[in-house]
Amino acid sequence: MIDQILQQHQENFKKVLDHFKFELGSVRTGRANPALLATVQVESYGAKMPLEHVASITVSDAKTLTISPWDKGQIPAIEKGIQMANLGFNPSNDGVVIRITLPSLNEERRKEMVKLVGQLAEKGKIGVRNAREDVIKEMKKAETDGKISKDDLTHGQRKLQEQIDKFNDEIKQHAETKEKEVMTV
Repeated sequence: MIDQILQQHQENFKKVLDHFKFELGSVRTGRANPALLATVQVESYGAKMPLEHVASITVSDAKTLTISPWDKGQIPAIEKGIQMANLGFNPSNDGVVIRITLPSLNEERRKEMVKLVGQLAEKGKIGVRNAREDVIKEMKKAETDGKISKDDLTHGQRKLQEQIDKFNDEIKQHAETKEKEVMTV
């Protein structure tokens, strides 16, 4: 019964971790990465859409992103979306593609990015704790309903804590890797 409860909630923990990785991808390092534009929304045909739904984003070189819209008429809307996202990028277009040249990160900006990574890691850990609380509630309910014994509950909580530690370690490792990337000049 305990293993069944843990298995049911395993997906929630994975979702928290995946969301953390996604948010971490949008933190700017010194290199161009299409994930930097993940938060950009574009007004397209009367609806707001993610940038990747209206254009392809490629890395031209270490400091340049190239955005190729599928409909060339969308170029002004894409530029506006990038500027509205307030990412500090200045898009330029040649009528066919939009190029974003990433400015170099100064030391102060790098430290801000490291702080942001720390905040994202903390949010990830909070998400794991919230998912843990759901599992504990379900285990306690199963014990109250007589489906499991007190010993099973204790054993289940121990197994759950092992999983939590594993997820928190993974969050910590990803955050440390990202911090190193950000601080690398």
